[in-house]
Amino acid sequence: MPIFHLFRKKKEETPSTEHWDELLIDHVPFFKRLEARDRLFFKLRMQAFLEEIEIETIDMEPSELDALLIAASAIILVFQFPDWHYTNLKTVILLPEHFNENLEFEGHGNGRRIFGMVGTGKWNNKMILSKEALYHGFKNDTDKLNTAIHEFVHLIDKMDGAIDGIPKVLMQQSCMLPWINLMHEEMERINEDKSDIRSYGGTGKIEFFAVAAEYFFTRPKLMKRKHPDIYKKLSKCFTPQNT
Repeated sequence: MPIFHLFRKKKEETPSTEHWDELLIDHVPFFKRLEARDRLFFKLRMQAFLEEIEIETIDMEPSELDALLIAASAIILVFQFPDWHYTNLKTVILLPEHFNENLEFEGHGNGRRIFGMVGTGKWNNKMILSKEALYHGFKNDTDKLNTAIHEFVHLIDKMDGAIDGIPKVLMQQSCMLPWINLMHEEMERINEDKSDIRSYGGTGKIEFFAVAAEYFFTRPKLMKRKHPDIYKKLSKCFTPQNT
């Protein structure tokens, strides 16, 4: 039976976040690009997230950096929405490595192909992440891949009641059909090997939205240059104040 470790400070404690700056500047490019005032607000949002969401680990001791990278991933997506809460999430479970559908990893089972997932059924209101994938998403700044951001995008997509690649909580009704058409066009290019959006985005609308959002947040300048229409649509979703 896996051993779960809970990373959560008592609510009456209000730990200092001053030392977070160095960790976040070293590990989170999005935070590093923020002005001082926005960095403070970002940390407050992270702190609120960590007070609301439990973080559990299996077969390893939790670290502060684990929690900070998870919280940063959550807040990056909704930084422009100051009142945002992930109402469909209660717990993030962190496993040491990639895993299978039974949350088995090395030494526990085969078929370890999953980097992260948003749970359903008995795992409803839970997100499961590979620690290896979590850290890779912030170490590699060229591959347009960030597993934690990818899974938080699925949560946002799910908030309207269905994970379908159309974030109704963020997207105006008039933008939905153009977005669907744009997705299908780019998915065709992906599957014809004519796009630099990674191939997983060509498997369906759900994954296209998550993969495109990873690209948008990890390589924004490159996406703006190579995929201006997709960049514009995602900007209207995630940074409406700047469009």
